[in-house]
Amino acid sequence: MILLRNVVPPLITLALVLAVWTYVTGPGGLPSYLLPDPVSVGRALWTGLVSGEYGPHIQYTLTSTLLGYGIGSVAAIMIGILVAESRPFERFVFPYIVAIQAMPKVALAPLILVWFGFGLASKVVLVALICFFPLLVNTIAGIRRTDPELIDMARSFSRPGWWIFLHVKLPAAAGAICAGLEIGIVLALIGAIVGEFVAAEKGVGYLIGSATVNMNVATMFAGVLMLAGFGIVGSTLVRFAQRRIVFWEQAPDQSKQGERA
Repeated sequence: MILLRNVVPPLITLALVLAVWTYVTGPGGLPSYLLPDPVSVGRALWTGLVSGEYGPHIQYTLTSTLLGYGIGSVAAIMIGILVAESRPFERFVFPYIVAIQAMPKVALAPLILVWFGFGLASKVVLVALICFFPLLVNTIAGIRRTDPELIDMARSFSRPGWWIFLHVKLPAAAGAICAGLEIGIVLALIGAIVGEFVAAEKGVGYLIGSATVNMNVATMFAGVLMLAGFGIVGSTLVRFAQRRIVFWEQAPDQSKQGERA
């Protein structure tokens, strides 16, 4: 029953969107060079996947996304812990982190290309930079929102600082960290596509750019749909992991539903 409640509403919305899309691209509607009909987009997507044409592009984009996401997430959590736990580190380093974040990543992309080349490394660096800051902020906020009474209670039992961090602060921050990871996975995908738009020889972003030059709108939509699918799958996996790892932060009604299922 829970699965049906989670799956049926999005399917109904999808059916309505497809119906409207089919109507506006039907006879007398928008021309195909502006908005292709769903059948043409589906045919382009299916043909590209079955023929293997899209395979190298998908692999390249996912590789840069996952590598950059992993590097950026690990760095964000580690630096976030240092900022939250060390006031001197925050005073000396955090202002420069904010300054780097304030720089538009599109403006930094040419410089990253000069430093790391036109290959995969530059895309990974750009992805890591884009998904770094949201997780950093969530990590800092999550650690600092730990209930002071819990910390005082642990100290009253003469627990050392590392024990308090691992058993009190980190569990309190786990929900915020997972929320940052969910935001980061979507931003990581955006970073990979931005890097491929700037300079790349393959990737879904490169595929969309090439289709733009050729005015192949159906292929452009197929690439956009693939990116949407990647984002949905990535976000769903992070939420699934959060429900399993940070199980103590589930709402009471959700936990009851889980027990009934």
